[in-house]
Amino acid sequence: MKLLSSRRVKIIAIAALLSAPIISFGQDTQEAIKEPSKEVKEFYGRPSNWRPYDKRGINMFETSKEDSIAFEGPRVRFGAGFTQQYQNLDHENASKGEIPLYEMGPGFNLAQANLNIDFQLADGIRVSLENYMSSRHHNEFWVKGGYIQFDKLPFKGKFWNDLMDITTIKIGHFEINYGDQHFRRTDGGNAIYNPFIENLIVDAFSTEIGAEVYLKKNGWFGMVGVTNGTINSSINKQATDIDDNSKKFPALFLKGGFDKQVTEDFRLRGSGSYYVNNRSQRNVLYAGDRTGSNYWAVMEAKGADLKAKFSSGRFAPGFTRNVRAIMLNGFGKYKGLELFGTYETAKGNAATAADPDKRKMNQTALDVIYRIGKSENVFLGARFNNVSSELPGYDDNVKINRTAFGGGWFLTKNILLKGEIVNQKYKGWKEGDILDGGKFNGYVIEAVIGF
Repeated sequence: MKLLSSRRVKIIAIAALLSAPIISFGQDTQEAIKEPSKEVKEFYGRPSNWRPYDKRGINMFETSKEDSIAFEGPRVRFGAGFTQQYQNLDHENASKGEIPLYEMGPGFNLAQANLNIDFQLADGIRVSLENYMSSRHHNEFWVKGGYIQFDKLPFKGKFWNDLMDITTIKIGHFEINYGDQHFRRTDGGNAIYNPFIENLIVDAFSTEIGAEVYLKKNGWFGMVGVTNGTINSSINKQATDIDDNSKKFPALFLKGGFDKQVTEDFRLRGSGSYYVNNRSQRNVLYAGDRTGSNYWAVMEAKGADLKAKFSSGRFAPGFTRNVRAIMLNGFGKYKGLELFGTYETAKGNAATAADPDKRKMNQTALDVIYRIGKSENVFLGARFNNVSSELPGYDDNVKINRTAFGGGWFLTKNILLKGEIVNQKYKGWKEGDILDGGKFNGYVIEAVIGF
């Protein structure tokens, strides 16, 4: 009998988990048939404690405890995100043609699409199922993840009410809340939150299986999370690393900060995050994106498979066996002017013969955005992003610098047209490496729909 693929097994597992509340609804409906006075109403509508997929979701971070709709019965909502890009980028390296780069010219990239299904199962309890319908890395339908979030518990008593007034619990296979940058990144067809075309050079993003618990009060928040520490299921026996160790540990991550509307015109937020996984089966904190970079083919070899080489223009430090990472973020908004800063430092390695010693990586980034008009439908922006990292076999750090200038126009809250001029340079790679003396520049225009 032919074995099912891991992707199909994952879809079946998620469907089985989601079937529990559906079965419960069916039981309730049967009870309602037997007892007409106990009629169950079901609705189409958005859930509570939720981030919209359109313009309203910009500059939202963790979901709010105040965002609650009276529960009159189960609700379901379908949402989606679509992107289409036109790219005109050039690239070169120092090899003078001896290491030829991908031959590219101006043209349209593959359109990307996401499908989001949200369920309000009970008062303060919702489920989210997130899917990629089309992306650069996975052209086929692919489940990103699914989770259940509790902002209330179905227990009676003052203790439980008081506890859940400040507590949020999230369980499942989900995008982990490490840092604030992931709230502003492009994720396949979901590109409306990002004022630029692409994410940071080192793109911290991973979906893992586990739980997060939040405490939120008076603008202050704290979170503790624990997961399996890898993007896939992790029942396989761990291979022995260079230290002759075959153990695998869960990942632990912490986050804390504040988010306050200081005056009517001025908002200030600051946060710090810490992520640690000492012995991972295959950690992908810096390589967890399954959609792909929006700078197609840059610095890739001639004839490269762009589905397999999906992270063009990004840098992953290779901390696959162990990683300790810290991200500090600051966000300020005064009227139409926004500043968003990132400082990140990480240490780890792959614990292989080729990568035996722990290495360091540092990243800084600053976004400056100005949103024009009362409705802020037009914006201009600049991004400055720098990375410095140790590599196996290198005495000195390699460095990557990116400068991007862009802008956008919201035709409606669901439709965005944005563009960007970008320049990125690589320094410190050894002679004979494809990135030695590498650089790319040009422009990308993108149309986005989110609802």
